[in-house]
Amino acid sequence: MSSARERLARWIERRLPQPRLREGATGRLRRPVKRIIVFGRIPNPTFDYYLAARLEAPDMPSYQVADIRGRETPPVDADGAFVIICRYASPSVLRWIESHAERLSGVGLFLDDDIPAVVTGKDADFFYRLFLWYRALWPLRRLNRHLDIVWASTPHLASRLRQAKAVVLPPAPPKALWSDADDYIDAQNAVKSEVLIGYHATGVHLEEHRFLRPIIAEVLRERPQARFEVFADRRARAIWQGLDRVQIREPMPWMEYLADAKARRIDIMLVPLAPSHVNDSRAPTKRIDVARYRAAGVFSAGAAYGHTSCGAELRPSYDPTSWREVIFQLVDDLEGRGNVANATRMAVLQMTLAADTGFEALRAR
Repeated sequence: MSSARERLARWIERRLPQPRLREGATGRLRRPVKRIIVFGRIPNPTFDYYLAARLEAPDMPSYQVADIRGRETPPVDADGAFVIICRYASPSVLRWIESHAERLSGVGLFLDDDIPAVVTGKDADFFYRLFLWYRALWPLRRLNRHLDIVWASTPHLASRLRQAKAVVLPPAPPKALWSDADDYIDAQNAVKSEVLIGYHATGVHLEEHRFLRPIIAEVLRERPQARFEVFADRRARAIWQGLDRVQIREPMPWMEYLADAKARRIDIMLVPLAPSHVNDSRAPTKRIDVARYRAAGVFSAGAAYGHTSCGAELRPSYDPTSWREVIFQLVDDLEGRGNVANATRMAVLQMTLAADTGFEALRAR
């Protein structure tokens, strides 16, 4: 039975702004598209994981990317442009769309999070909730008057956006974003003296930090060759205090995170997802991070990564016993780590190949 807090959160969530298509929208272009303009807080992982490779697909129109973090909208040509809002809109972007509405070929919105659920959930801090309200929800009052299409990252998120008739657009990263070498990992070339385990969390995974802490404490106690690094914000840092061979790192800006992966490898990367309203809509994008670090990934069984282990990929259920067993198995088995890492890289390669379809609604005719 849901708690009183959860019921209140759902009540508030239903009353938050939601994307809706403009009156008369058909999910198609208003007129032929000459170019695509992407507005967002760019660079960011959402653009790179979902949009960048599709924009480069065959038969797609030319495109321009405009960062919205300045006070004024960057100079862009509105004539025949199709606008894609990547998660967030600023007041200047909304003004630009309104002033050029008659010249545009259409406006689309891409979402890869259930933002009302994050705002009303229990893990995000106050300032991030406030940011989501100001940049993602409040703009919908004006943006909805212009939307021709809404894309969502997963079928579950699309079902949550059914009023907008959302179209599913799964992750499709450029290969250069996650692979700069052979796709096959040779376990014999891995460092054997120690095993680095990583958990690279964002600020909305406090529950997962609490879940992993006793598991990692036992692994480090029983396996002296193991060490652990965790990305933790101010609230999560306290969870990891007091453990030897644990490095607590500040979450990095996106471009620094990409550079970090080019400089080193991680042996095992953990991707737990607690059962939650927010996580129901998650896409399997952490696979891409795991592949970039050439790591063996451990993913929570569920909608995002699959409900059972398949092939070499490891997807334990969300319980401490299962996760301890899998992590011990990987720490002890160098060859097994290589097989698991290769399985994830092959899965990410399939994502990348899907980018060749581009945006069907925007394809040049």
